Amino acid sequence: MYILNTVDEIRKFVRSARATGQRIGFVPTMGYLHEGHLELMRWAKKHCGIVVVSIFVNPTQFGPQEDFAQYPRDLERDAKMVESVGVDVIFNPSVSEMYPSGYCTYVDLERVTERLCGLSRPGHFRGVATVVTKLFNIVNPDQAFFGQKDAQQVLVIKRMVADLNMDLEVVTVPTVRESDGLAMSSRNIYLNPEQRQAALVLYKSLKIAEEAVAAGQKDTSIIRQLVIDTIAAEPLAEINYVEIYSYPDLEPVTKILESVLLALAVKIGRTRLIDNMILGVGDQCI
Repeated sequence: MYILNTVDEIRKFVRSARATGQRIGFVPTMGYLHEGHLELMRWAKKHCGIVVVSIFVNPTQFGPQEDFAQYPRDLERDAKMVESVGVDVIFNPSVSEMYPSGYCTYVDLERVTERLCGLSRPGHFRGVATVVTKLFNIVNPDQAFFGQKDAQQVLVIKRMVADLNMDLEVVTVPTVRESDGLAMSSRNIYLNPEQRQAALVLYKSLKIAEEAVAAGQKDTSIIRQLVIDTIAAEPLAEINYVEIYSYPDLEPVTKILESVLLALAVKIGRTRLIDNMILGVGDQCI
């Protein structure tokens, strides 16, 4: 496995792979990897002959009061994990490599970015869309793999790929959870044992909503309130948002007649966690 740091290096690697007829799978990450990331890489290995993983903590998607400086970084640890699942190359650029002096081009999307994390984290998806566009242009993959845990991010990227006529497929991989249901996240490392236990309220609230829908409840205001009440009963939890929108369009909806996205963001202590599920007739939590 190779670790490459420059745009020229990774482009040369990809060109050589393509010359042998290989399909390129790509998994963008910000590092400090966990089993959820590894599952994305396994999916990529199943579908593509060559798999590229990027590890880049992207400063443009962090707000001024967010955890860019503290975000966990450990390339040696990550490289061992990546190699264990058969990835071919890590692209690990510096900030100056991705945003050289004088950089002034950004990618903005409307509508799909105006709700949920886009509303509570202004500028976040501008940074995400910009860095992913750059990475797609650099790596030129056939398929890119993203986790359903970041549901809005996946929808933003799929919309961007369609709107800009990018020649690749975005593949959504189901959320990977701990044995007790907590969605895997690099930020889980911030939780102390008491907070880690409190964080289970996110999954608990999703399951309560799922059960209500399975029992025939279709009123989104009632389901939303069930989730809010469940989370509010946990003293360490502070709700950022709990929302239900049509899926995949993210439009307001009052009744569950087709698939909807139940999405939530909750702070446990100082750590902001997100989770979601797709609700609809016969659908299951993912």
